[in-house]
Parts: sequence; C-alpha cells; structure tokens
Amino acid sequence: MSEDEEHAEDAPEEDVEASDEQPADASDERPSEGAEEPETEGEGDDAPAEGEDEDRETTEDADEGTNGDAEEGDDSEDSEGSDETEESGETDDEGEETGDEESEDGDEPDEQLPEKTLPDRLDGVESALEEAETEDDLDAVESSLDSIEADLEEADLPEPDEDDEDAEDPHEELESRLSELRDELEEQRGPYAEDVIEEIEAAGTTIDGTEWTDRGEEELVAPVESFLESLNATLGTDVELDGREPGDLVSALETAAKVVGDAELHPDEDEETIAELLEATDELQTGIDDAEEWDDLTVRQKLDAHGYYDVLEHRKDYPPEWQALKIYEKRNEPEPILLALDMLGSEFMEEHCIHALKLMGHPAALDAMTQRAQKRDKAAIEVLGKIGSDEPVEMLLEYVEADGDPKLQLTTLKALGEIGSEEATQAVADRFTSENSEVRSRAARTLGMIGDTRAIAPLSDVLADDDADTVRASAAWALNQIGTEKALEEVGQYADDRAYLVQSEAEKAA
Repeated sequence: MSEDEEHAEDAPEEDVEASDEQPADASDERPSEGAEEPETEGEGDDAPAEGEDEDRETTEDADEGTNGDAEEGDDSEDSEGSDETEESGETDDEGEETGDEESEDGDEPDEQLPEKTLPDRLDGVESALEEAETEDDLDAVESSLDSIEADLEEADLPEPDEDDEDAEDPHEELESRLSELRDELEEQRGPYAEDVIEEIEAAGTTIDGTEWTDRGEEELVAPVESFLESLNATLGTDVELDGREPGDLVSALETAAKVVGDAELHPDEDEETIAELLEATDELQTGIDDAEEWDDLTVRQKLDAHGYYDVLEHRKDYPPEWQALKIYEKRNEPEPILLALDMLGSEFMEEHCIHALKLMGHPAALDAMTQRAQKRDKAAIEVLGKIGSDEPVEMLLEYVEADGDPKLQLTTLKALGEIGSEEATQAVADRFTSENSEVRSRAARTLGMIGDTRAIAPLSDVLADDDADTVRASAAWALNQIGTEKALEEVGQYADDRAYLVQSEAEKAA
C-alpha cells in the first residue's frame, strides 16, 4: 500500500475524533473518502495546499455555528437553571421543614446536636485561652464563654439514666468545664491598677481598725515609709508622711491609692509597673502583720501594759490580779476592775470583779453592766440596782414580765426598787397577779422602795386579800415605807391581825 493510500485511510479517523467536538453541520461538509489531502508540512511552504482555503471557510462557518448554538444554549440553560433554582429554593424550604420533621422522627439532621458541638467549642475556647496574651484576647474568650453558656442553657441534652448510679450527666459535665474555664480566665487576667489600690486600702483599714501596742505603733512606720519610697520611685510621685501616728499612716496610704488611680495604668502596656507596685504592697502588708498588736499579747501582758499591777508592791501573793482588785475596790476605782473583768476569763475573777462593782455602785460601770444585763445576766442587773441610774429601767421592765424565770423576776424587781423610778410602778403592781408568792412579796416591797402614792390602793388590796401572810406582811411594810397619812391608816387597821409579821408592821404605823 502506498503512502497516499495510508493517509487516505487515516484521515477519516481523525475527522471522526474531531466530530465529537464539532456540530453535525460541519461533519456534512467534510471531504469524501479518497479526496486529495493537503500537502503535509514542509511540502509547500510558499502556498497553501489545494482546497485549504475552502476548508478554512468551512471550518470558520462551523465555528460560528457552534458558537452561536453555544450562546443560545447558554441562555437557554441559564433560564432553565434559574427556573430550576427557584424551584429548588422552594424545595429547600420545604426540605428544611421536612428535615426537621425527619429529625423529630429519628433521622439525623444536618446540624450537629449540642452535645457534640458544645465540647468542641469549649476545646476551641481552651486553646484560645492558652494562646491569649492581651486583655482584648481574654475579653474575646469571655465573650465566647458567654455564648456557650447561653446555648447550654437552651440545649435539650439527654438526661442520665436514673437506674445507673454511674451514669454521666452531659449538662453537668459541660457546666463544670465551663466553670473551670472561667476560673482559668480570671486567673490569667490582670494584674490591674485596681488590685494595687485595693491592697493599699486594705492596709489602711488594718492599721485603722487594729488595737496596737505602743511598740506596735512604732513598728508600723517603717513598712509604710518603705512602701511610699517604692511608690514614688515607680510612678515619679512625691507622697510623704506627715506624722508617725496610726492616723497619719492611714492618711498617707489614702493619698497613695489616689495617686495610683490618677496614673491610669493599662494592664497590658503598664504590666511591669503594676507588678512592681503589687510587690511593694505585699511587703507593706508583711510589715503590718509583723507589728505588735494587743491580740498578740497574753492577758497578763495586756494588764501589765495598762499598769494594772502598778498598785502592788510585789507579786508574791497569788493570784496577783485578785490582790490588785482588792486595792482598786478600796480606792473606789472601777476602771481597772472593768479592765480585769473584760480580759480575765476565769469564773473566780469574774465573780470577784462583779462583787467589787456591786459594792462600789459606781456610775462608770453603767455601760458595761447594761451590756451584760441585755443578756439577762442577773449579777449585772444587781450592779445596775446599786448604781441607781434610770437609763436601764425600760429594759428591766421587760424582765419583770418574764413569768417563766422567777429568779430573773426577783432580781429585777429588787433592782427596780433600788433605782426607785416611778416609771416602774404600774408594771410592778401588775405582778400581784403572779402565782408565785415570792414574786408577789418582792413586788410589794419594790413598790414600798419606789414610794409612789399610786401604789397605796393595790397594796391595801393585797394586805386584805392575799392568801400568803408573807405577801401581806410585805404589803404592810411597803405602806409604812410610803408613809403618807392614808398609807399609815391602811396598815394601822391590822394591829390585831392573825399574822405576827402583819401585826408588827401595824404597830409601827400607830
């Protein structure tokens, strides 16, 4: 077979392959089998092969036809695609509803459930927290945690199996992890200038609210001066002490706190400055803690510091506190006794301090005894009676009505009689209705000590009608104490009474 024949047979096969890309119109104009082939490359460089122009025109016409059809096709496809898209959009909307319904029926929805997404989100927050370097980074982490917390509250998570004690609660686990991340977030924040101010103010509050020894007050000066030096060096300020008393120290620290606030320190840009100031406040607090305060001393050291033992020539007698107490009692000096009562915790010393105060009846003990009497302390009430002030009368009247505690009533009635305030007359007279004869008897004597003439009538009734002769005798005594003509007439009628005690009182009135 010749080369021409081989080319002739190969040509149609190439055209067939090309026809896959060309429209049908172009295939109709292809040369028939055996047509004269154009010269191959290199055989006619100066002129095109015969029939090449026609082939080019045919090809161009075919290309134009193809392009035209393609453009029309594109428009058609776009139009159809648009319609399909709109229909598809409607289908999607319906599909979402269908998808939701399918999800409720048990089919897996497209969107993951919260128990799957929330742990992943928390993982992301944890990573962001580890990489955070600025306050803005931490603010972003906090915002993410807030969002997760809100979603967790609304999430419908599966409940743990009640029959399984070891079953895990997804909601509880997520809340626990969320809380841990918030704690870590707070630990990473700061330090802030507000932390420095808070520490300075706390130091001032400690100095102002603590009872210091003389030595302790002196020991406070050094740490405050050192802090102010550090503050001035760090901020370039000039805060100084105006005195060495605790009040002067507190005033200087208040100024220091204001200086820090005015500096407007930024937690990122001034991080080192804030850290230096916090280190200085730590040293300040350490110095304050080391200063001597009253609570650091033993009771005897405190009494000694107050000069309690100064009245003793020696301390050989045991206990020395009691020996000093007897001296203060003779001198009628209640203040050292009140100091010992407050500091000494032994029942022995408390009993002797109260006894001394009762014998003295000094007004200086009024406040201390009133505070104790508010707790229904009978010994303190007795002291109030000896002091004789009207101030505690209103409080004592409440105890007169304490029918459930006759001993308290008896102690209070006696104290009211010693005070002698007519404000108590009616409340005391009301005790004649008590079932306890001792209370009725004490009420009668209290009225006699008060001396209010309004008590003559109720006392006369008791003298005439009470079943207990001891109560009637107390009423007769009270009438004699009031001593008016009417009061004496009432008691004088009982000179022949069956009870000797009543007769005795009647004879005094004659």
